[in-house]
Amino acid sequence: MSEPSIRRRQVRIRHNDYTGLDVPEIGAWRPDRTASVVIPAYGDQAKLDLVMAALAAQTYPAHLLQVVVVDDGSSPPLRLPELAPEHSQIVRSSPDGWGSAHAVHQGIIAADGDVVLRLDADVLAYGEHVEAHMRWHHIVDYLVVLGRLRYVDFAPGELDHRQVHDAVSAGTAEALFDADRSRATWAAQVIEETGGLLKAGNRAYRAASGGTISFTPRLYRECGEMNTRLVLGGDLELSYRLAQAGAVFVPDGQARCWHLGVTQMKSRNREGTRYREPFLTHYVPLRRDWRSEAGRQWRVPYIDVVIDTRGASYEDVRASAAGVLAGTLSDVGVTLVGPWSELTDDRRTPLDDPLLDLRLIHEAFVHDGRVSLAEEVPPTSAPAPFRFVCPAGLTPTADALRRLAEFADEEGLGLLLLAFPLGGELFIARLERTEAVARALALREPGEDVVEVVHELFGTHWLDGSEWALVSTAKAAKAAKAAKPAPKAAAQKPKDEAARWKKEAARLEKEAARLEKEAERWKKEAARLKRKVQAPLSEKLLEAAGRRVTRHRSTDDPAGRA
Repeated sequence: MSEPSIRRRQVRIRHNDYTGLDVPEIGAWRPDRTASVVIPAYGDQAKLDLVMAALAAQTYPAHLLQVVVVDDGSSPPLRLPELAPEHSQIVRSSPDGWGSAHAVHQGIIAADGDVVLRLDADVLAYGEHVEAHMRWHHIVDYLVVLGRLRYVDFAPGELDHRQVHDAVSAGTAEALFDADRSRATWAAQVIEETGGLLKAGNRAYRAASGGTISFTPRLYRECGEMNTRLVLGGDLELSYRLAQAGAVFVPDGQARCWHLGVTQMKSRNREGTRYREPFLTHYVPLRRDWRSEAGRQWRVPYIDVVIDTRGASYEDVRASAAGVLAGTLSDVGVTLVGPWSELTDDRRTPLDDPLLDLRLIHEAFVHDGRVSLAEEVPPTSAPAPFRFVCPAGLTPTADALRRLAEFADEEGLGLLLLAFPLGGELFIARLERTEAVARALALREPGEDVVEVVHELFGTHWLDGSEWALVSTAKAAKAAKAAKPAPKAAAQKPKDEAARWKKEAARLEKEAARLEKEAERWKKEAARLKRKVQAPLSEKLLEAAGRRVTRHRSTDDPAGRA
């Protein structure tokens, strides 16, 4: 390894297209980043001996390789074998939890490498396995690299640690088992069907398993770390959240390894799925097939709808929030932003309270399970895959959120902008893809417009929100009132009824003409804006478009949080 070290740079990857990265060939570069291999283990010392022997024969420089084995309560306790990497240690999992997710988290806490490579305790790595992972992480720091596993039947005593070490050192690890009798993983099928995850869209995370996966500690922290509550399925849930943190998933066919024996999900698939589904359904909104039951409320919503209450009337906020909650897409949460801490129980004149509207909004929604009250919002709505920013005074039509999310997925867009004229102002609502905004925030240069970075990485699109997606809350309230059954009264005479409908028809015809003229004016304005900025509307334009939309935006906020 005499080649010069690779110069690190933060290349901007569009969607999940990693093919433009200049990745070196195995053995043709000089690494300088440290790798921490974290192995959660419970019993089976014999298998661990083989795994450690293979790691002791890696092509990756020994001084850059650390191995942390987490003993998850084995009896007798696990020990370091004779053949192991120089910088290896066994740590006992803390007594406040148990299971693979808990053990992995304990191992990552104990690790100090630049990159974490999580490896199962029954995975025997080929000699170039760690190097294959690490060559990607020397280029950019937001990759999740996936190794290639093959299942093999394995009987205790079939191999010894010296035999494994010699084969891996000699580069003949593939000869340890009969490849024709091995079996591919389900993840390999996903990778193949999506062209190496290039066509996987926002579901590339599905191919990530805990058997062999690597990422940076930064990504691990920013995605929220392991969910140690999940005894099974924690790897999938972590991969989903890594995606929401802006990760790009890279399957490396040269990061090869044997899986010694068949996993539980392979041998008891039906039972394993039955156990995992109730837990994971609450945490992985993109599994839409799992959320097919109407009327359910989930822990992590599919779309987080954010409404700024500051300066808004109780009636406008109530209509906006109620309209969202009554939509055909029930898998939503509403975040109402306001200075809630200013509300006290001090004596006041109720009807002259300067915080009257805020107090009424609080009382109207504080007990609703799908509504949360926040003083401010974070840069993204992670782990929810989408955030919809809705100005108070507007409300989505019944099917708008579902249609907007479907359109964003079909086009792979990171941001949808919806303009709506109201009261002489142009208000802008928007649908943000969480992973797009997260990646843009991580990659933007100082002073760079995050909206422009989102456009570069995922694409943005402008829509006329008044066409089908949004209505003013005043019109929505009027329509709802009109839909209520009229109180019983004396039957009108046919002649009077005919006259009333004739008058109403004339009014509607006049209103239609006015709206047609107004629509034509806004279509011209839309065309002008589109020609001017094409797809992305900058942060400055968003701010100028409607003060109520952007009033509490922070400097790290990509498009103004309402």
